[in-house]
This record gives sequence, C-alpha cells and structure tokens, in this order.
Amino acid sequence: MVDRFSVAGRTAFVTGASRGIGRAMAIALAQHGADVAINHTSSFDAEIGVPDAAQQFVDEAQSHGVKAYAIEGDLSADGAVLDVFDRAVDALGRVDILVSNANIQIVSPFEDVTAEQIDLQCKMNYRVPIQLLQRAMPPMAERGWGRVLTLGSINQANPTIELAVYAGLKSAQYNLVMNLSRKYVKTGVTINNVSPGLIETDRNRFRRENPADWQAMIDRISPMGRAGQPEDLVGAALLLCSDAGSFITGANLNVTGGADIPYN
Repeated sequence: MVDRFSVAGRTAFVTGASRGIGRAMAIALAQHGADVAINHTSSFDAEIGVPDAAQQFVDEAQSHGVKAYAIEGDLSADGAVLDVFDRAVDALGRVDILVSNANIQIVSPFEDVTAEQIDLQCKMNYRVPIQLLQRAMPPMAERGWGRVLTLGSINQANPTIELAVYAGLKSAQYNLVMNLSRKYVKTGVTINNVSPGLIETDRNRFRRENPADWQAMIDRISPMGRAGQPEDLVGAALLLCSDAGSFITGANLNVTGGADIPYN
C-alpha cells in the first residue's frame, strides 16, 4: 500500500522551529522522509534555557536518515526573512514544503499596546509570512508540486481581548491563505492554515508558574480537560504537507481539543 503521508524525497523549510510546535512538525517531516531545514534564533533559545536547541533538532532529525540543517536568523530584522529562505534553498537545493510557523504573541490590554509592539506583531505575523510566500510559491508552481502551511490560532475566530492585535493579524493571514489558494489552485501547490488551541509551549510557560491558575485556564477553555502538546499538531501537518492532502487547499484546520466549539 502506498503511504500517502510519506514525504520521502521532498525538502521542507520550517521557520521558528528549534522548539515547540515548529520543532514537532519539523521532526515529523524528517521521520516521514523529508530533508528539513529549520530557522531559529540562538538568543531566544538561550533565553529559554536551551542554547543548543537547534543542534538537538539537527541530531534528532538526522537520526531518521535524512539531511537536516539549522539556519540562524531573527526574522524581525530587516531583510532577514529572504536571506534565511535563500540559505535554506542553498542547503536543501529547493523548498517543496514551507511551514510558516515563526510568529510573535504579545499579551497586553488593548489600550496599552504600544506602536512598537503593533509594528513588531505586524511584521512577524503578517509581513514575514507574505514575503516567505512570495519567495516560495512561484518556484513550487513551476515544478508542479508544493505544500505551504501557515500557523494560525484559535484566536483568529475566537478572540481574546488581551490578544486583540495578534488575533486580528492571524485572521488577516488566513484571508491571505484563501486568496493564494485560488491563485495557485491549478498548479499542484496547496496552501492551508492550521489553528492551534491552548498548546503547552515555552510561550505560555509564565501561565504555568501557578499550577492552580493554569488548571483553571484549562478548565475554562478546553472541553477535553487538558492542554495540547506540540505533537498534537503533527497529524494535521503531515496531512496538509503530503500527497494525502492533495485535494485540500485554502482550508483552516482547527486543532483545539474542541475549544472552538461553543459548549457549557
């Protein structure tokens, strides 16, 4: 039987992937046969306490018999996103699968969000994905095969007021995905969006400092009674990045443990 979830012989580039959701997706792609390059920022990894996170990824990915690379670069710096993508192409030879995962989330009351914070979120959560798609999708179309996956959020449809700017930009990104899905629909290139709910990552580590408060948050927003793990996104990523998802484009796939469904 043909394994339609296999990505053997493909190449993948995943941004912001030395830790968390991006790492889980990148490792899954390596496990299923793709050569993988990730982007990371060493200073962010060190700040979290895992300065060797990128090398740990490379070692684990290579253990699955594929090529793996870690490309340093803060995508918020001017010109960095295109430079990093071009370095990924140099390493891999081409990019068949793009996972635009890197993003920033600033928790703040709406009235307190500064102009600098607005600009940074607009850059990382909208401009950077646009530039990646501009660079990646035309060559995919020329080759007649490509998979693009953007990372959305439950907040794009279920807003949280302390994340108003972030949620608005995630909604804009999904609108972009829908538009590009129509543009590329006859080329063999698909583009989709996956929207996580509450996933336990370094990003929400501050919320877990008080276990009682963390559990109260879970009880309030997760019908399953637990937070997701980065690995809970892997199935969706493999579907949308492989031949198994060849008839899916312009879609948003919620991976939320039911948190996007109204319930009591």
